[in-house]
Amino acid sequence: DPRGLYTCRVSGGALRAPRDVALQVHYRLCQNCIELDAATISGIVVADVVATVFLAIAVYCISGHDKGRLSRASDRQNLIANDQLYQ
Repeated sequence: DPRGLYTCRVSGGALRAPRDVALQVHYRLCQNCIELDAATISGIVVADVVATVFLAIAVYCISGHDKGRLSRASDRQNLIANDQLYQ
């Protein structure tokens, strides 16, 4: 456990006497932490990109993109003329 008070001896040069400088170190250890290396992080990023592309393709395929087909509204006839009122 490297937590605690550390001292360093600093040389004072030609005119000064050496002195001690104190440094106190505090840190916490995580009990349930998982260490992530570069391969794990890159795997997560690649999996995220693949899942996003797959989801985008699925939405595109399901959305019903019928470009060459006319709408069904053009197949209907007008039963009454536009200038007549419905009664």
